[in-house]
Amino acid sequence: MALRHAVMAALLEGEASGYDLAKGFDASVANFWMTAPQQLYRELDRMEREGLIAARVVEQERRPNKRLFSLTEAGMSAVRAYAAEPSGKPTAIRDDLLVKVHCADVGDIEAVRAAITERMKWAAAKLARYERLQDHLLKGRTEDEYCAQAERVGPYLTLLRGMAFERENLQWGETALRLLERRTTAT
Repeated sequence: MALRHAVMAALLEGEASGYDLAKGFDASVANFWMTAPQQLYRELDRMEREGLIAARVVEQERRPNKRLFSLTEAGMSAVRAYAAEPSGKPTAIRDDLLVKVHCADVGDIEAVRAAITERMKWAAAKLARYERLQDHLLKGRTEDEYCAQAERVGPYLTLLRGMAFERENLQWGETALRLLERRTTAT
């Protein structure tokens, strides 16, 4: 998947500025795609040149003018084509923490435990954000009611995946800390 696909997925929610997209990535597609703002702005420029998105300028009084982006028909066609493509191989995990954990026996186990604890704090914070977003989406409805009434269910399904991922990170962290504790007390 390319950044452009994640941008187009975010623009399915409606028109947005580059700033809003960068900020909104954290609340909408961050559970499956991360990017730096500089990358995002470069991709927006490329996508506009290629006719996948259109921008309109909104003049502001005490701030610089902003550009609001929306999908064009060509962009919607590209989203449909991408969604219809077969999925590739599952994403491989590339995580420096796991390399450190792998080396725990020859390194500083306490430093590894501290890194796991820090990762768990991040996971808990992301999970809390995702749970707030879930509450916002459901607005007091049951999941079944939401799925029957919502215009789009895709954002909710990806949110559920992000929540499951962070819950698993927390569960793994607890297991890893417990086993490392056993290891240090046994020696």
